Parts: sequence; C-alpha cells; structure tokens
Amino acid sequence: MSFFKKMKERLFKSSSKLDEGLEAIVEDGGVVEEIAEAAPDTLAQEAQQRAEEARQADEARLAEERRAAEQARLAREAEAAAHAARLEAEAQAAERAAKEAADLAEAQAQAEKRAQDQARRDEAAAQAAARQDAERQVQAERERAARQEQARAAEEAARREAERAEAARLAQIEARERAEEEARAAEAARAAELARAEQEAARRAAEAEAAAAAPKSPGLLGRILGRSSSAPVMRRELDDDMLEQLEELLIASDMGVDTALRITANMAEGRMGKKLSVQEIKELLAQEITRVMEPAARPMPLYPSKPQVVLVVGVNGSGKTTTIGKLASQFRAAGKSVVIAAGDTFRAAAVEQLQVWGDRAGVPVLTAPEGSDPASLAFDAMEKAARDGADLLLIDTAGRLQNRTDLMEELAKIVRVIRKKDPDAPHNTLLVLDATTGQNALSQVKTFQELADVSGLVMTKLDGTAKGGVLVALADKFGLPIHAIGVGEQIDDLDAFDPEDYAAALTGLTLQE
Repeated sequence: MSFFKKMKERLFKSSSKLDEGLEAIVEDGGVVEEIAEAAPDTLAQEAQQRAEEARQADEARLAEERRAAEQARLAREAEAAAHAARLEAEAQAAERAAKEAADLAEAQAQAEKRAQDQARRDEAAAQAAARQDAERQVQAERERAARQEQARAAEEAARREAERAEAARLAQIEARERAEEEARAAEAARAAELARAEQEAARRAAEAEAAAAAPKSPGLLGRILGRSSSAPVMRRELDDDMLEQLEELLIASDMGVDTALRITANMAEGRMGKKLSVQEIKELLAQEITRVMEPAARPMPLYPSKPQVVLVVGVNGSGKTTTIGKLASQFRAAGKSVVIAAGDTFRAAAVEQLQVWGDRAGVPVLTAPEGSDPASLAFDAMEKAARDGADLLLIDTAGRLQNRTDLMEELAKIVRVIRKKDPDAPHNTLLVLDATTGQNALSQVKTFQELADVSGLVMTKLDGTAKGGVLVALADKFGLPIHAIGVGEQIDDLDAFDPEDYAAALTGLTLQE
C-alpha cells in the first residue's frame, strides 16, 4: 500500500471520530445549554470564594513573612550583641596583656640599659687597671732605686751604730740602775692601789647589802594582788574585779580587747572564787598565751626551687634592712648561697646600709642607681641569681605607708614582674613589723596581706620599749606564721620564735618572785 493511501485511511478514521463527537455534543445541547444558563451565578460565587481564600492565604503568607522577618531581625540583633560582647572581652584581655607586656618590656629595657652601663663601667675599669699597672711599674722602679739608696744609708747607719753601741753599753749600765729604782717605786704604787681597791670593794658590798634589804618594786601583777615582792606570798580570790584588772593590764600591753577578753575568760574557767598567787597567775597567763601562739610558731619554709625568691615588705623604719642582713647571715651559716637585691632605690642611704649588712654576712648585694625602677632590679636580680645557681634571693623593698595607694601600687608592680619571670614567685613574702607600733601593726598586716599575699611575719625591736603583746593579737586574729623576732642590732640578734619563751618573758615568769 502506498504512503498516500495509508494517510487517507488514517484521516478518514480521524474524521469519523470527530463527526461522532460533534453529534454527541449536539444531542446533549439542551443539557449544555441549561448548564450554561445556570453557570454565571455559581461561577461568580466560586470565584468570590476563591478570591477570599486567596486573600486569606496572602494575608497568612504576609503575616508569616513578617514573623520570619522579625525573628531574623531579633536573631541579627542577638548576634550583633554577642559579637560586641566578644569584642569588648577581647579588648579588655588585650589591654591587660598589653599592660603586662609593657611592664615586662620596661623591666627588660632597664635591665639592658644597666647591662650597657655595666659594660661601659667594666671597660673604664679595665682602662683604669691598665693605667694602674703602668703606674705600679714606674713605682716599682722608684722603689728599687729607693731600696738601693736605703742600703747605702744602712751601711752608713751600721757604722754609726757600731760607734753608738759602745756608748749604749755604758748607758745601759746606768739605765739598769735607774730601772731597779723605778721597779721599787712601782711596787709601792701597786700596793697602794690594791689597798684602795679593797676599800672600794668593801664599800660596794655594803651598798649591795643595803639594796638587798630595801623593799623591791611589786611589778604589774604584784600590784594587782596588792603586795611587794619582798613580802610573804599572798593570795587573792579570783573574782570579777580581779578579772577586770587583768583585762586592763593585757589591753595596756597591746593585746587588744578581743584577745584580752578571750585569754582572761579561759583563765577564769573553773577557777572563779579560788585564791591565786602572783606566780600562779603568771603561770596561767603564760599557758594561755602559749596556747594562742603555738600554731603560729613556724620557721620560714625552704623549697627545692632555685632561686627561692623571698620578698621583704614593711613600713618605713620597721627594720627590713637589718632583718635581711641577719637572715642572709643565718642562711649562709646553714650552707645556703644567698643573693640580696637592694630594691629600695628611692633612698641612697638604704642601699648603702644594705651593702654594709651584706659585707657583714659575706653575701653579694645587687644595686641600681638611685631612682631606678625597683621592679626592673627585681627582674635583673632573678636572672643573675638563676645564672649563679643561688639558693635564695632576698629582695628588699622601699618602706611605704599602708595608706599610700601610689606606693602600694609600686609594690604590686614588683610582684607582677616577679611572677612574669616565675609564676610561683615570690615563694615567701615576709612582713617586718616594729613592735613599738602597737595596735597599728594589725592594720599593716591586713593591708599588706591583701596586696602582696604575706606568707609570714618577723617582729623586730622587742628588746626596746615595746610592750610586745601585739604579737599575741596578731597570732589570734590572722594566724600567720611568726618566723623570727629581733632582739638587738647585732647580726646574730634574730632568734627563731619560741612561744613558751615569749610567753614567759612577756609575763615575767622567769623573774624571781
């Protein structure tokens, strides 16, 4: 079959189907026409309904878009606030790091400057030494010439001496006779002096007997009991009046109100109404003071780290410099290698005084020019002590009042620089207290402990007019270790703190009743 025939058949079949469809539509025309007549109202309602649904859908979509936009805005604001907080924290951290880096850089710059100055001084010293060697050589030549001249003069003198020897022999005989006569006169003078000494001894013995027979002073506790030390042993009933007198006595000795009340309350427990002597009261008081002081009686700890950095702080005139010298002497005697840093760069006299103590103790003292940064000196001293393998580095600081903020900030800077070099340093911070300051020592301990983390106390000048009771108040209130007490100006006048000996000395228990 040809292609065109096939196409006709297909078209014919398609035309037949099309005709059949048109006929069906015509046959159903009444229905279609009826539907078409009714469709406009129904279609309008449906269109209106679809428009309303579309409007509601648009409103819901817009509301959802607005909620999404609001949530996005809030999220962006929260993210911006978090970012701002992070930036502020990072800025603060950067500022602190910059300050610490500036402190360290300043200390290193000062150390480098001192190293350069030291190099220049060393070079000048070498040149001076060379000049001195040349001068010594010239001087040696002059001395040789002088010795030759002296030898010639000695030969001439020997000749003359031989001539004088004979004359001297004759004079010696005459002198021997005179010496014998003077010896006889001296023997007579010694006899007279011995007689006068015996008379003086007899006079003093008589005065001593008279003084022994005179009534003695009753002392503080003796006055409370109303007797003198030369009277027979008297006893007094322990009552409220006597306790009040004891409290006043302890407060007057700088123990403070709280400590005095606590000690007298412990003394009175189980003893009210009993009759006690002065000796018994002293023993009870010494026991209570010892009980308070025993937990604080601890020596300064030594650590294996080298160098062990010991920072010494305190107010003006408390005895820091002398205490450092005494500590250095004791540590050196114990076989430790010690280095001292003269950190009080504000007073030239303080540096000179520490150098004197260093010479006495046989310990090197590192110094810096007057007015230099003490924190820089501390940094330099730690480096030198580490290079030399020193066991201990004792750092002196400028005396400062605890109510001077600027001076205390300088001390805080020293601590920061030390910890930059060694995070565990200073390993010990000793606060030196003057016993004559009385109750003011309590405020000193509080301030220095907050600023420099005080690890132990040293009390000085207990050999003077100090009443000494403030040490009991310090142990009772703060509980800090009391490493040592100063009892004099000599290099060995620094003793380990013993609570029993201290209590006995404070109460007069060792004195003869």
